[in-house]
Amino acid sequence: MTAAGKAGAGPVPAWLAELADVSARMTVPAELQPPPGGGRRSAILILFGVTEDGVPDLLLVQRSRSLRRHAGQPAFPGGVIDDGDDGPVGAALREAAEETGVVPGGVDIVGVLPDLYISRTGFQVSPVLAWWREPGPVAPGDPAEVAAVARVKVSELADPANRLMIRYPSGLAGQAFRASTMLIWGFTAYLIGALLGLGGWELPWDTGRVVDLAESERLTGVDLPIQAS
Repeated sequence: MTAAGKAGAGPVPAWLAELADVSARMTVPAELQPPPGGGRRSAILILFGVTEDGVPDLLLVQRSRSLRRHAGQPAFPGGVIDDGDDGPVGAALREAAEETGVVPGGVDIVGVLPDLYISRTGFQVSPVLAWWREPGPVAPGDPAEVAAVARVKVSELADPANRLMIRYPSGLAGQAFRASTMLIWGFTAYLIGALLGLGGWELPWDTGRVVDLAESERLTGVDLPIQAS
């Protein structure tokens, strides 16, 4: 998937400035709080733009299925913070440029959310919230790492018909989203859900719609075999 950009989107809109303020003070669930020793530092870019008809959207990538970690998963652009980066902001912009072709000079940083910890991989993630002031074309950088790039409307993510729960092998369940041919789950789905709530976009949805993670690979682009939990 690729997405063409539009003419300059202008200054940071009021709704995003408000979201940045609220998000900076968001409550981090206990299971996502970094441990005393922290983890391997990384950053992601949560890049908001607007479509041609003025609808807010988010930039997402789909990881290559050949990767050792997060194979095939939709995610926000991002990666490990290198020594040469200017902290989380520099790392998030660099990774987005490498993975999607986003031009950092056309992006305005509006805030950094509290760090989150992914215990399964040991990463401590700094989510960087940004505005795509001058959007342009995007496409996968290295196909070995990124299979696809997409701009997904916030309204599509908020649509109750596109929300469900994923049941993991442990028996626990977490929220998920359908967007185009992608099934978004795990850490990325948690963040999207949090942003929908903080931004006032969330609509009532059926948390009893559940599908096993083991089924997820064959669920993208087709009707989901939903179970009652």
